[in-house]
Amino acid sequence: MDANRKTAFFTLMDIEGKQAYSNLALNHKIAISKPDSAAFVRQLVYGVLENKIYLDYILSHYVKTEVSKLRNSEKTILRMGIYQLGFMESVPAYAAVSESVQLAKRYCRGRDGFINAILRNYLRSGKDIRLPNREDDEVEYLSIKYSYEPWIVRLWLESYEAFFTEELLGAGNQAPDLVIRPNLLRTTKEDLKKRLEQNGYETTDGHLNKDALHVKGSDLIGGRLYKSGMFSVMDESSMEVVSMLDPQPGETIMDVCAAPGGKTMYIAEKMGNVGHVIAQDIYKRKLSLLSQEAERLGISIIETRSWDATRIDSSLEEKADRVLVDAPCSGLGVVRRKPEIKYKKFDAEMRELPEKQLTILTSSSKYVKAGGVLVYSTCTINPEENHRVVLEFLKRNPSFVKEENIQLLPNVNDTDGFYICRMRRK
Repeated sequence: MDANRKTAFFTLMDIEGKQAYSNLALNHKIAISKPDSAAFVRQLVYGVLENKIYLDYILSHYVKTEVSKLRNSEKTILRMGIYQLGFMESVPAYAAVSESVQLAKRYCRGRDGFINAILRNYLRSGKDIRLPNREDDEVEYLSIKYSYEPWIVRLWLESYEAFFTEELLGAGNQAPDLVIRPNLLRTTKEDLKKRLEQNGYETTDGHLNKDALHVKGSDLIGGRLYKSGMFSVMDESSMEVVSMLDPQPGETIMDVCAAPGGKTMYIAEKMGNVGHVIAQDIYKRKLSLLSQEAERLGISIIETRSWDATRIDSSLEEKADRVLVDAPCSGLGVVRRKPEIKYKKFDAEMRELPEKQLTILTSSSKYVKAGGVLVYSTCTINPEENHRVVLEFLKRNPSFVKEENIQLLPNVNDTDGFYICRMRRK
């Protein structure tokens, strides 16, 4: 049995059955299984995840029952097989079918014949399958073609023109560049760029943030430069959040939803490790990881504290020069990194997000000094969680004024989808 496909199978099973995050599940399975080609595993896992609804649409033409009623193991092997046959030109058809059958013999006992028949039927007639008629139901057409839950397609069609929405859906299925920033306490962008290129990596300057570097090459995180704290991985959109906050040396700054800590570290570096950064999060375990990252980077001005951001700590009222609220959100701006987000259901938790975000923003605003800065950000593309939250906050809190805001989009800015708004207390 091929170790690469076996690793991909177990990764997808964890994502499907245990709601594991794709990036964490992949890294974990690759680390313990040590497959021959980690690149193949990643391509197969992300390919299946990014096209799951479309793959199930194809399967619906060949199975007599509803695809949703198949066991997870059967669905996963069939999706992997169809993806290899239809999307991976480098994989011979016989290998895709044979290896899928071998997986079925081991993990879907008694169903290997069924899976073999489905894949061979697809080989014969798969090219004849057509998408639903766009004119009959545009939401269904786009949902199947790009594999997004219909409510997300509907949401974006209400906000943008149809052609723009389709661009946005397609951009979410593209693999993002690996983007890093130098540790400003230990090196410069120019020096880091030189060191990386000497080690065989290709680098290009960021197009949005002056500290950003786009890097091509393998095992960057396992190398000496990373371990010695010379850089951090961070998308340009996240860097822009800190740039809009504009932290200064000697200030007191609060990051109220800090974990996993990328923005917190960048804030401290921008301050030259001079001042006071209060990084809080509701989860203590995440704060310990944040502290480990600060140690790797040589940062000493960060104080971590476990706190529920919906509550106000009266001891810190009007003590901060700047406050960052990187609020919990639906994550619709980062589907190109976490494709499983595309399949979230619009449930009670999703409906309640804007109210929770407004509560966190309102509570956190109490920490801002007169004349101080408040930045609200999310990694989503949903007006209800973004500018409408800010509008409601400003209506209820006239002591704050909006200075600048931006919605970054993957199809326009080639970044994650981020909303960033800077406000100032009068």
